[in-house]
Amino acid sequence: MIFASTHVRAGTATTSGCVVAIVVLGAAVARAGQPAPVSPATSEALALCDQADRVPVLERATVLARGLDRAEEAVRMDAQDAVAHFAVFCNLGKRLQMEQSGFRLFVPLAELSRARNELDVALRLVPDYAAALAAKGEMLVELPRLLGGDAREGELLLRRAAASDPDDRRIRGMLANAAQIVGGRD
Repeated sequence: MIFASTHVRAGTATTSGCVVAIVVLGAAVARAGQPAPVSPATSEALALCDQADRVPVLERATVLARGLDRAEEAVRMDAQDAVAHFAVFCNLGKRLQMEQSGFRLFVPLAELSRARNELDVALRLVPDYAAALAAKGEMLVELPRLLGGDAREGELLLRRAAASDPDDRRIRGMLANAAQIVGGRD
């Protein structure tokens, strides 16, 4: 699943659908290989991120704003909660995805950087967190090099994610796609 995300603002980078990359696998993948336990705020933030896919388009921004608020609250309560950091990424990424699907062609670099940072924090806290590995791997595969993409590194992260959670079909599908992309670039 690719994250086609962006905001239109002056001073942002053009991506023309390439920031199809903050792979917001959402709560479905977040549950797979998710460290436990999670706080009620984190659980709610992930549920809201997942719910955003099922609500009418006009309600998504509200759901994701609430999810991001809850995720940020969870991080404030426990900065060592890897899942809370992933929940920030999930809600932020889906918000960016929603905006790009609205045919906006620019990504504010600060938002992209923040989303990436949340994944990095989650992975520093729990290095084998399958959902975070998969999200970062997909992001690196899909992002153009100019914005920090690295398909080979992304494929390696997806391989680690698949090893951490071998039963997750979404991760295996993303790995197959990444291997095809990397193979096609060689």
